Amino acid sequence: MAEIDRYRQEDRRAVEALYRRVFGPDAAEVNRLRWEWQYRRNPNNPGGTPVIWIAREGPSVIGQYATMPVRLQVQGKELAASWGMDVMVAPERQRQGIGEVLFRTWDRHVDASLGLGLSDSSHRLFRKLRWPEPGPVPCFIKPLTRRALKNKQWPEAINRLVSAVTLPFVQMIARTRPLRAEVEVIKRFSPEFTDLWTRLAPRFQFVVRRDAAYLNWKYAEAPYVRYSMAALRRSGELHGYAVYRHLQEPRGRVTSIVDFLTDPSDEEGLKTLLRWIDREARAADSDKIRTFCLHADYRRVLRRSGYFSVKSTMEFTVKVNGIAIPPDFYSETDAWHVTLGDSDQDR
Repeated sequence: MAEIDRYRQEDRRAVEALYRRVFGPDAAEVNRLRWEWQYRRNPNNPGGTPVIWIAREGPSVIGQYATMPVRLQVQGKELAASWGMDVMVAPERQRQGIGEVLFRTWDRHVDASLGLGLSDSSHRLFRKLRWPEPGPVPCFIKPLTRRALKNKQWPEAINRLVSAVTLPFVQMIARTRPLRAEVEVIKRFSPEFTDLWTRLAPRFQFVVRRDAAYLNWKYAEAPYVRYSMAALRRSGELHGYAVYRHLQEPRGRVTSIVDFLTDPSDEEGLKTLLRWIDREARAADSDKIRTFCLHADYRRVLRRSGYFSVKSTMEFTVKVNGIAIPPDFYSETDAWHVTLGDSDQDR
């Protein structure tokens, strides 16, 4: 039986070799470039040590479960949690229960275990273990051009017809609207963003701690993705932020809202950030804007701002171990704040 323990510095070369075997050389090179940032420099690492579980068989590394530690606030209490991310088992040892042992070991050592954007195999394993599934996290789209509604599975004639019929609707919801507060582009998150987090944290029943150290590591210092970041102010006082990026996808150009934070009751503030991103998306020639959002108040504002819900692929699972929770905890998620940026799905 494989031995499971924590990652050690001398495992680095063996883990990289296993990654190449499982995912191929291109994915392994990308993983090598982001590894130091993603696993060692995370400000929530206990003692600065990557939270990675290794399956060993003698001197060989045959499996890994890498996680992203976060501070998670649940019903007013802060827990040591982590997102499950890179899981792999040597090809010749797959379907032998090693992945399940890695999952269970991880779960025993955190106050809350989290999964977002699960692969089919991970999703099946979570279901086998009977972990709660509050998700998927709802996905919202705002079309900006007639190209936004194209479907590659439709004939070109059908796409042209749909574009012509929906063009007045798209033009109506995509029109420019005035900003109701000051929005400024930022390069880093100053200490006042920690003050913002402290002020807003009690508004949520479930949310990852979004202080300045975490936000800078996640968005300002990411070595492989370029984010745009904007702060919302009124009379000089900070009231929120948004993180977004522009992507070229097979179906067109997309502006993705990766993360945002305002007081959930501040409808005007969130609308101002969304209108700012509208302008940024148009300047980037995006066909649509996409975001993922769980909180009910935020979803209401998105709909009022021209976004509509589409089928979501962002499966979400969570298991809280550190505190006692009520029976309906996993089904009452209207006050939970989860976005695309919470795990590693935006990379």
